[in-house]
Amino acid sequence: MKMLAVALMSLAAAAGISACGSQGISLAKTNPYYRGAVLFRDHCSGCHTLAVVGAQGSATSIKDRLKTNGPNFNIRKENVEQVLFAIRNGGFSGAIMPENLVVGDDAQEVAHFLAVYSGLKAEQVPTVNITLSTK
Repeated sequence: MKMLAVALMSLAAAAGISACGSQGISLAKTNPYYRGAVLFRDHCSGCHTLAVVGAQGSATSIKDRLKTNGPNFNIRKENVEQVLFAIRNGGFSGAIMPENLVVGDDAQEVAHFLAVYSGLKAEQVPTVNITLSTK
């Protein structure tokens, strides 16, 4: 009986730990980018952060940064071509990210998803018009 109680407590603790930091995908399954979100979550969320899929793989502080921490896509905006380049070439430095982590239609799905949902929390910097003197 005591062993059963310990086993159940261990199982409950393991379930609690595995749920930490996992918010899940906040897109409807009918959303045209849902498949890209699932692929991103399954293949990219270990190293990248993106709130819409509950991914928290980027460093939050320089002192906590790991070699494998990738860009935070909540604040970094990407377009389809940039994402496809990074997927094919192992990021932009080629040092850590595996090449061709997803390929073909899967790569296209991730690229289009990121092009729409990356950078949504980027700080908006106000612009100022400057008139240059011709003197």
